[in-house]
Amino acid sequence: MPKAMGVYPYFGGVGELINDQNLSESKVALVYGQMNEPPGARMRVGLTALTMAEYFRDVNEQDVLLFIDNIFRFVQAGSEVSALLGRMPSAVGYQPTLSTEMGSLQERITSTKEGSITSIQAVYVPADDLTDPAPATTFAHLDATTVLSRGLAAKGIYPAVDPLDSTSTMLQPRIVGEEHYETAQRVKQTFTTLQRTLQDIIAILGLDELSEEDRLTVARARKIERFLSQPFL
Repeated sequence: MPKAMGVYPYFGGVGELINDQNLSESKVALVYGQMNEPPGARMRVGLTALTMAEYFRDVNEQDVLLFIDNIFRFVQAGSEVSALLGRMPSAVGYQPTLSTEMGSLQERITSTKEGSITSIQAVYVPADDLTDPAPATTFAHLDATTVLSRGLAAKGIYPAVDPLDSTSTMLQPRIVGEEHYETAQRVKQTFTTLQRTLQDIIAILGLDELSEEDRLTVARARKIERFLSQPFL
């Protein structure tokens, strides 16, 4: 499909397992730095895939779709390299050059007059902590983030996308329109009220102890939650 649309796809496998690759009839250019390879190789594979993507963008004047899985392993490999070089670790044990290394990769993913590079990246979040320096530094460079929630998955809601933690710079009135923007904000406010205000009260006292307005908010939030899911049964 990407090639039919005039887009050349690349896949950068950073720290992939050896058995993850499938080369049969692939239409995607694959670049791998596998888990059994040295940290220097795993750290460079993302930059290698990006350099190849830049060639097709700048020389062949093509639009490129760059997949990176997993960007956390790029950070992890950089941390291992930093330890081997004897550098003093920074916050939570990460390398002191984390922001610089991430910027050297992410800021090259851009559009020019010749073509464009659009990147979709998988991000592992340690202990589901979005404030961890690795995902936080990554998110600072991304235009949109889709955060998957274990809580939603446990309730059988798929895709388990958390609408409160997920973000998009495109969600602006001048882009999506006033009505779309206001609706999205009201939906997020409804979820915020349920999850961060009423959830504990319901768990301790039960739904019957809520006011009529709060019960209406809970019912509305649960309906929206199911509306945003894709039931397959």
